[in-house]
Amino acid sequence: MAKTMGYRDWRWKAVWWNQLFLLWITVEAQTRYSIPEELRRASVVGNLAKDLSLSLSDILSRKLRVASEAGEQYFSVDAGKGELVVNDRIDRDAICGQSASCVLTLQIVIDNPLQLYRVEVEIQDVNDNSPSFPSTEKILQIAELAAAGTHFPLDSAQDLDVGVNAVRSYSLSKDDFFTLKIKDVSGGKRVPELVLSKSVDREMKAKHKLILTAIDGGNPARSGTCQLTINILDINDNFPAFEKNIYKVSINENAANGTSVLTLKAKDADEGLNGEIEFSFAAHTPENVLSVFHIDSLTGEIRLIGDLDFETHSNYEIYVTAADKGSPKMEGHCTVHIEVLDVNDNPPNIFLTSQPNSVPENAPSGTVVALISARDVDSGDNGKVTLQLPKDMPFKLKPSFSDNYVLITHGALDREQFTEYNVEITATDKGSPPMSSKKTVNVNITDVNDNPPVFTQSTCAVYLKENRLPGSILYSLSASDSDSGDNAKISYSILDSKVQDVSVSSYVYINSDNGSIYSMHSFDYEKLKVFQIQVQAKDHGSPPLSSNTTVHVFILDQNDNAPAVIYPSSAALGSLSHQRMPRSAKAGHLVTKVTAVDADSGHNAWISYRLAEATDASLFTVNQYTGEVRTKRAVTEQDDSSQRLLIEIKDDGEPVQSATATVSILLEDGLHEPILDLRHKVSEPSKKTGRITLYLILSLASVSVLSLVTFLILAVKCIRSSRSCCTRRGDCDDYKNPNRNLQIQLNTDGPIKYVEVLGGDMMSQSQSFRSCMSPMSEYSDFTLIKPSSTTDFKETLSVLDASLPDSTWTFESQQVRQKVIRFL
Repeated sequence: MAKTMGYRDWRWKAVWWNQLFLLWITVEAQTRYSIPEELRRASVVGNLAKDLSLSLSDILSRKLRVASEAGEQYFSVDAGKGELVVNDRIDRDAICGQSASCVLTLQIVIDNPLQLYRVEVEIQDVNDNSPSFPSTEKILQIAELAAAGTHFPLDSAQDLDVGVNAVRSYSLSKDDFFTLKIKDVSGGKRVPELVLSKSVDREMKAKHKLILTAIDGGNPARSGTCQLTINILDINDNFPAFEKNIYKVSINENAANGTSVLTLKAKDADEGLNGEIEFSFAAHTPENVLSVFHIDSLTGEIRLIGDLDFETHSNYEIYVTAADKGSPKMEGHCTVHIEVLDVNDNPPNIFLTSQPNSVPENAPSGTVVALISARDVDSGDNGKVTLQLPKDMPFKLKPSFSDNYVLITHGALDREQFTEYNVEITATDKGSPPMSSKKTVNVNITDVNDNPPVFTQSTCAVYLKENRLPGSILYSLSASDSDSGDNAKISYSILDSKVQDVSVSSYVYINSDNGSIYSMHSFDYEKLKVFQIQVQAKDHGSPPLSSNTTVHVFILDQNDNAPAVIYPSSAALGSLSHQRMPRSAKAGHLVTKVTAVDADSGHNAWISYRLAEATDASLFTVNQYTGEVRTKRAVTEQDDSSQRLLIEIKDDGEPVQSATATVSILLEDGLHEPILDLRHKVSEPSKKTGRITLYLILSLASVSVLSLVTFLILAVKCIRSSRSCCTRRGDCDDYKNPNRNLQIQLNTDGPIKYVEVLGGDMMSQSQSFRSCMSPMSEYSDFTLIKPSSTTDFKETLSVLDASLPDSTWTFESQQVRQKVIRFL
């Protein structure tokens, strides 16, 4: 098993290093395409499959998809040809504005295995925009005293195109008094200026109309025009002049509204209204400047009236005009460059380059879960981002390239403890103070069959009354499995074992779905008292896991056997047992003894005797517990010589079972002489009595050994069982110990010889049966013992039958023999 896990670790590490190598190769050899803007949809950008060394089948099977960092999905992949095609209209001017370079970055994500490629598409500018002026007409006021060579700034034309397609030159319609000059300013811009080539005379011509044309560098070239109307005025021949032509200032992007940015100063050599100056932004100042900045017309102070955002506009270029109040007005111009300084005001953003994969709980450390990237639109240290995970998570982040990370497993996973993880990723920049953001990635843990079913009880005891109908439920087992799905589905079965040399499946069966155990047939306590069932619970995982439990089934006795009379036997003389008694008998004289046994146990086997009918009820009495028949008084001459007794024998069960025995007694005179002969014969040993004694000794030894072994077995079972064993009647309410303590006793009562076998529970009234001989019997004594086995007992009965005359000891049927055997 250790070798297998090592191989898996090596394989996962190899896959991870392979993916990292592919990602690194992508960085070193990025794919780049160049296309003009405004291409039609479905236009081919390039053969992506060929450039990335992928087959057409890989595009479908590995689920290649395109993700754009720009947010808009301008491109897609033709899965049938493997070509990168245009998905939507691309307007370079709207995407990149006046930027010299316009590159859209695409992320090509491929699953199974997970790979990431970086593709750059350069959008080339197309000359699709004509130059335009802020207004189609501009009116200039020029004093007639203006000197030749005077420059008058004109509005620059704007072109949304860039590069060679932007504005490259200006031209002016032919005029004798005015020429055009192009002035280069900072940033590579060119501003047209109207130059007075020679003095003008208002009286000769008060108004001049010229056409200013702006031409771009496209092929074919595009142009835009503005009509210049020049009014020649006669007064105010000095224009305001700024201290600097260009002002440069810096301001933090988090500056509050109302913050003073700069105060401009200009001077006018004229006096009066001609020297009073008003400041204003140039007419072509864009709305994004007017919404953020305001200039005080009197003081020239520029204040902040809107919010700055370095990420939107990092600098502003504002044209300011200073005009006097003369007639005509004279104007001075300057340029203000405002640089916006970056402040750490944007938290980092976390992006899921791929959706997280489900991870099996036995996945080795280093398994790739997801690809993650982080971005911060701030600049410098404010835009440098680090990612962190909570310390108690079994995952970690591994840097990949260009702010990309790989989320991998780091530690053991257990679905039974956590079915999923909400991995909280924290991104923090290096600004001061730093800003952070969080994103939660949900990772599902899939189940592996690593838990066997568990029973609610390791062992259990079932107490079942005998004679219950077949098919009745014995017990319902329950097991649980902490896995899920098929790994948690449980089937129950009974393991094969033997009960009295018969398979346990012949006695019971189990419902494989719910664990309910049912009986196959009715049980008989007198044949089977206890047996065990081994039950297995197995899940449906691969490979399946299982566990076992033991069910101890105890059969409880019911009063289903009536007492069986074993003496006197009525087989030889019909339904009567004949006894002889001398007329000289006194009160308390033992006439005979009725002995019965009950195959049941406990209270069901407690036997009592009662004299039901008698020829003379005043002469005889029957002991309730021993069955001894004695005289209640002395016999008189008036008593009938023939007496008949009907004795009823009952058990203590519920319902009560009973039997009867009939005893016929003959009263005779002169029975003392046979008694003397009987006593004389008792003193003479015979071979048969010696043989019976030998059988008694062997049987007693066998009983002792069997009792000792039985006690040891019960003791071991009690110790090993998780439940307490019922060793006394009071330990269990429903289960009664069927064992009896038997005592074999040879009694002599006057001329009567009998054997007494005492039996029953230790806590109950002793029960007994005696084998009695009449005084006229030719045998002196007889002993009946408990055998060590059924076979020995049968042999002993055979010996006793051979030793005694039929008139003294006979069983009426083989059925009575079996009941006696079961009782003993």
